[in-house]
Amino acid sequence: MKLALIFPGQGAQSIGMMDALATEFPQVRARFEMASEALGFDLWRLVQEGPAETLNATANTQPALLAASVATWDVWVACGGARPALLAGHSFGEYSALVCSGSLEFSAAVSLVAARGRFMQEAVAPGAGAMAAVLGLELPVLLEVCRDASAAGIAQCANLNAPGQIVLSGDTAGVARAGELAKSRGAKKVIPLSVSVPAHCALMTPAAERYREQVEATHFSVPMIPVIHNVDVAAHDDPGEIRRVLIDQLANSVRWQETIELFAAKGVTHAFECGPGKVLGPLVKRCASGMATASLATPDDLRAALNTGV
Repeated sequence: MKLALIFPGQGAQSIGMMDALATEFPQVRARFEMASEALGFDLWRLVQEGPAETLNATANTQPALLAASVATWDVWVACGGARPALLAGHSFGEYSALVCSGSLEFSAAVSLVAARGRFMQEAVAPGAGAMAAVLGLELPVLLEVCRDASAAGIAQCANLNAPGQIVLSGDTAGVARAGELAKSRGAKKVIPLSVSVPAHCALMTPAAERYREQVEATHFSVPMIPVIHNVDVAAHDDPGEIRRVLIDQLANSVRWQETIELFAAKGVTHAFECGPGKVLGPLVKRCASGMATASLATPDDLRAALNTGV
């Protein structure tokens, strides 16, 4: 058996997340206290009490999910969980993977993702961007849809999550037109997403340019566990290459289906979701039906995963 750990991105957050784990494991509050110190405000209080619209602002969501996912890793390690052979994070979750790999110090990661979220938020005026999940169409068809919608505005394939599950991102008019065209070409559903920024599309290019300085000033070490990156579906040992793919990630697609297919090709038998929510497991099953999945989000989930014998 061969284990990979996967880390969720935006959308996994919720008011009250991590409360169940925190009642049993002091590592959770300790990790949030470290994040709060770096940020200058009480992150745990925001996560537990809200308001939801403040937590869901990208500049807050990213540090909150980073702390939650790394705290879950702390608990997994403290409980004697197996060392994974590979790591990967969905979109922003890549930063959680880098921290857990030993490549990026946690406090530096908190500062980095807070800046990342702020630059993303400031790149597009509120209401000017949109994202939508398209179910039931494959990538070649959706690429044509985005090209055909370009007269209305920007629409790009942002998250290549699984067969028949791709997220579009762009400006409001472009994504709306692409959604109409997708339905006309047989999409089962087009689901608008409640997000504050249109991630992983050309509208994030200004954010990527602003972010470059922050990333290049941050120290990265050679990962002790390989991290498969979103942009090129590859692991990197060179800190310069890690910086490059993190900058490129902002305005380019998350190639999640290919990531899970690479896991399968490398013999991964189990993929455990290390963080709040249970978003990634179903995507894994659609990409590699024989791969076992589990969540580590609650004490019961954790105990069940520890008992799999991995």
